[in-house]
Amino acid sequence: MLPILKKYRILIGTFLVFSVITVSLFYHVLKPGKVLPIYNPADVNPELVDSTMQYVEKYHTIGDFSFINQNGKVITQKDYEGKIYVADFFFTTCGSICPKMTANMVDVQKAILNNPKVMLLSHTVTPEIDSVPVLKKYALEKGVVDSKWNLVTGDKKDIYSLARKSYLAVKLGKPDELYDMVHTENFVLVDAHKRVRGFYDGTKKEEIKRLLDDIDLLCKEDKN
Repeated sequence: MLPILKKYRILIGTFLVFSVITVSLFYHVLKPGKVLPIYNPADVNPELVDSTMQYVEKYHTIGDFSFINQNGKVITQKDYEGKIYVADFFFTTCGSICPKMTANMVDVQKAILNNPKVMLLSHTVTPEIDSVPVLKKYALEKGVVDSKWNLVTGDKKDIYSLARKSYLAVKLGKPDELYDMVHTENFVLVDAHKRVRGFYDGTKKEEIKRLLDDIDLLCKEDKN
């Protein structure tokens, strides 16, 4: 009798171990992977959004644009069509957060240099100062790779509109100065369908790691 009980115990033990392993495997196979949110104006701090857009809850995409880059080339949305990209707002004479942001964007550039799906786009908030030659000098100093990263200038009204109506990333400046902007530390992740998928503190290394991880997620999402 005892040998039979022992056999049963062994069989039950084996079955339980097999069941645990099977359930664990099914869990990992069926467990949904991380999916990045799609941000709309209503999801974001109202301080960063134009008042005409604050109640938009769905279908938000980046609007059309046309600016001039560091090489005097016209850059439009067509240059970013089907691309995942990181956008930010800066100015070349900024001595506070911009140096950290630019250094971290250089790190992002290194990470995505050989990935044809990903690009970078930096907009100046002081176009009256940041002319094409100024942007070119800045680009050379910082190691900007022209094929991956455009630094753009243009009409201040257009930059203001894009910053607050599309990227949802820039604060109002002085109320008495039309289209005055206060740039933030935000890096904005945009997917291949022109949708905002993430915001990151461009001054923090841990946020840059999170950004790069999310870029990888979007690249995989884009394959499916």
